[in-house]
Amino acid sequence: MAHHEHTDHAPCCQKAADEKLTIAPHPEHAHSGVCDGNHHHVDMEKSSGTRLLITLGLNLIIPVIQVIAGLFAHSMALISDATHNFSDFSAILISYIAFRIGKKGVSHQNTFGYKRAEIIAALVNVIILSGACVFILYGAFQRLAAPETVSGHVVVWAALVGILGNGFSAWLLYRDSKDNLNIKGAFLHMLGDFLTSIAVMISGLIMMVKPWFWIDPVLSVLIAVFILKNCWGILNASTKILMNATPENFNIKEVHAHLMEMEGIKNVHYIHAWPVSSSGISFSCHLVVADQMLSQAETILQKARHSLRHSFGIDHCVLQLETEPCGKGTVLCEVIANGAATKYPQEE
Repeated sequence: MAHHEHTDHAPCCQKAADEKLTIAPHPEHAHSGVCDGNHHHVDMEKSSGTRLLITLGLNLIIPVIQVIAGLFAHSMALISDATHNFSDFSAILISYIAFRIGKKGVSHQNTFGYKRAEIIAALVNVIILSGACVFILYGAFQRLAAPETVSGHVVVWAALVGILGNGFSAWLLYRDSKDNLNIKGAFLHMLGDFLTSIAVMISGLIMMVKPWFWIDPVLSVLIAVFILKNCWGILNASTKILMNATPENFNIKEVHAHLMEMEGIKNVHYIHAWPVSSSGISFSCHLVVADQMLSQAETILQKARHSLRHSFGIDHCVLQLETEPCGKGTVLCEVIANGAATKYPQEE
């Protein structure tokens, strides 16, 4: 029997609609049971855009207040926090633009859609935050060399504004941050601002009773370190997605063994697993089955798709049927990995 390409067509969508399926091992995919077109995808909450806009507005108001208060109080920590908030305004604006682009459907030029625009936005935000950290560290070390008197009262009130605004923003974005790396980046910005505002307020309270003005620049350095730590996490996750790396907590060997145990499958090879965006898993492989009518082999395909979805959270599955292993028949596709020609070794 010749090679056949099979994707998740109508039967896959109908089964998901009829059974209201849920993926226990991967909770992050539990709400992706709606099939749009040919495949299952995680739908973005309609309210995500509105929440990003509200957060955008707050992150324009808060830093303006903090900069004015920081200049008046001579507080580097407060100005550092405001700088972070200004960078967050740009970051969330980029996140919102990427969110709007990501909602576009598939096209002939982008058959997977535009979801990776949000991953690119996450990388841009990392660059912005890193630049903000350089500014914060420069000002903090200058202030350590020449400490200035800081008005603790003004610092406390300005930090309180940041606590309320950033805390509310983080709460708005928390739910959607579980399924979207772009919004997760915005959420981490808000969470970081919330925590640093608390730290700034504590430093202000201390300086109200003790002339320990060195606390202000030291706190600025700690804020910068905290920001850079978050940047590394986003950079690491974004890079893996852009490199088509195997998704986190996805074990190729387990998937291979699982398919090999299924009735009717004699061999499984040339496995690929990759994330298109921060949610969802795409998967493809070759299945060797007995020579038979295509209508009979369809039963094997349906069982394999159903099992892969429920056992491993795979929501975009492409399975190719063969009667004999092609190429070297290895679990991973060595032809693509070695940058060889598109022909399989046995076809050369």
